Amino acid sequence: MNTTPAPAPPAADWEELVTTALLGTDRRTPPGCAPGQDAPVALLDAAAVETVRRRAGLCPAPAAQRPEPAAPDARPALPTAAARRLAMLLTDRPGTGGGGRRGTSPDLMELLPQWLTAANARGFAAPVQALPALLDAARGRTDLRPAALEFAGPRALWLARLNPDWRFALRATPGGGTALPALDDPEQVQLLWQEGLFAERVALLAAIRAHQPSAARELLVTTWGTERAEDRLMFLDSLRMRLSAEDEPFLEQALADRSRNVRATAAELLSALPDSALAARMAVRASACVAVDRTREQPGLVVEAPHECDSGMERDGVVAKAPAGRGERSWWLGQLVEATPLATWERRLGGRTPAEIVALPVADDWRSELHAAWCRAAVRQRNAEWSRALLGTPSAPEAGGPGAVSLAERAKLLSTLGGGERADWVAGFIAAQGLSEAFQLLGVCAVPWAAPLGRAVVDALNIARDAGSYPWSFSGVMGLAERCLDPGEASRLDGLLAVPDESEDAAPGAGGYWAEAFQRLVTTLRLRAAMAEELGAP
Repeated sequence: MNTTPAPAPPAADWEELVTTALLGTDRRTPPGCAPGQDAPVALLDAAAVETVRRRAGLCPAPAAQRPEPAAPDARPALPTAAARRLAMLLTDRPGTGGGGRRGTSPDLMELLPQWLTAANARGFAAPVQALPALLDAARGRTDLRPAALEFAGPRALWLARLNPDWRFALRATPGGGTALPALDDPEQVQLLWQEGLFAERVALLAAIRAHQPSAARELLVTTWGTERAEDRLMFLDSLRMRLSAEDEPFLEQALADRSRNVRATAAELLSALPDSALAARMAVRASACVAVDRTREQPGLVVEAPHECDSGMERDGVVAKAPAGRGERSWWLGQLVEATPLATWERRLGGRTPAEIVALPVADDWRSELHAAWCRAAVRQRNAEWSRALLGTPSAPEAGGPGAVSLAERAKLLSTLGGGERADWVAGFIAAQGLSEAFQLLGVCAVPWAAPLGRAVVDALNIARDAGSYPWSFSGVMGLAERCLDPGEASRLDGLLAVPDESEDAAPGAGGYWAEAFQRLVTTLRLRAAMAEELGAP
């Protein structure tokens, strides 16, 4: 019997073995082996030997340093029932059935943002066992991140440093969780401002601005000349918070900045200060373009748009080049008017009120351009009286109001009104115009919806159902209702849960879809009521 041991495969470079395996032994011969049918076996033998050598050759190394424990979270723990509810919200993923049919089950993930807002308002800390699922949910939904990270607290940042999948928490949190220095410690503030990462500096500037607006501006001045253009723009944007006349000298200097975007932002901020020098300059220019026409029996407005955009206008933020498809003169006029204090027009146009001014006819088809610019000015200056005038009555034909030219502009104008007035206007709009164009307007209303608004939405949905309309056309509004309708309205909807009789001209199967949608709405409202009770919300 032959007992001579087989020769050990020769030592080989690991990368060479891997390359040979990928190419195949018929294209590349293993090291130390003749070509032929024994080559694959030789390759495997060599790889086995090399694996043993690599493992045996590892030198012992000191154990890695244990991570520092997470910072303590002093907030009170969630009530037990609320913790169970959170686990349900994070784990349930209700799918859609065939054809997009959702059934009657609530969409729990859509309720998670509302639950987080309520939990944060009560000051609860997140259960540690829920943090991985919470971070996974926030990873997939950027709109969820601010509330999720606030609720998760310091432990989320600790976990994010250990798991690359959760690094967004470090990016979303200014400074990646680095604590800001005490704002009354000038040395530490200056050190972080001079040497910190950009996110840390933005967070520092915002924190100081919230408590000491002038100190934040003075800190920004110290390095303004050496900042990159994109950083100057971000820093300048932070001055929107607590903007005041004291910021005017600095913003006036920024009008001469090298960056066009910085100049435009500085001009926008100055135009939001009605007593600023820029606002006065814009008022002079705009007043020369708009006047009362007294040659007719009924007074109206005449418009003479600028014939050029001079260097002074450009310095004050007017963009000379008009967008494609837009006339230059109308483009310049719109920028002048939107930057002019609205009180200018009340003085300039014979002491008329905003409603009277907006009602005046405008010659030569300048009405839409002039009113659209006034809309932008009302939003920028947060002027509720002008917003009311431009919105008009919600029952007006097409509900366009005298000046609002789009749903987006109407939504912005509504944002300047108080919550109750806003809800009443949208309720009137829905009662007169239905739900077909209401989705964007509903998005600016406070949650939960006021009772008149909630009733208007439910009534309009009921009318659409009775008319045999396609329920899928109202899925967006129905989804909003699930999240925004007052949970106390659930009992009022019980009469809508039955499958209605379908008329001959109704969409096939629409009745069943409507019944499911209302059942889901009622179930969701009752679930929201239970969630609030579990969190101890008033």
